[in-house]
Amino acid sequence: MSDDRFDPECVRQLAQILSETGLTEIEVEGKAGRIRVAREHPPVAPTTVAAQVAAPAPAVAPAVSAPAPAAQPDDAHSPGAVLSPMVGIAYLSPEPGAEPFVMVGHTVTAGQTLMLIEAMKTFNQIKATKAGTVRRILVTTGAPVEYGQPLMIVE
Repeated sequence: MSDDRFDPECVRQLAQILSETGLTEIEVEGKAGRIRVAREHPPVAPTTVAAQVAAPAPAVAPAVSAPAPAAQPDDAHSPGAVLSPMVGIAYLSPEPGAEPFVMVGHTVTAGQTLMLIEAMKTFNQIKATKAGTVRRILVTTGAPVEYGQPLMIVE
């Protein structure tokens, strides 16, 4: 070890800067040498990051009196099936307590919003690809959906 000693107070000050700024590493070089202070950054939970970036998601609407019928294997191959374009959470209404975008028996036009899917704190409109009548709604508000999953049947 050389005669040049590091200054413990300098290390403390650099560590304080790391804590205050959220940095994971800092390096200072001067005439006396170089000091590098680093720390492991703890993993951040996805909900923490999302809460800082986006507005809060709407609360789950009250349960509907009749649950949505379970999707059947042939629903995905139905010519009127509306398939989920992404993984996320389904919402049948624009906000909690509001009327749903559509209900069974409603006539819809091409481009009309059928529901929302929340993915990464972004609410994506799922629109009808063709005009028709809503025959079945296969998901409930707040239900997780997968890519390619049938959401509803519009014939």
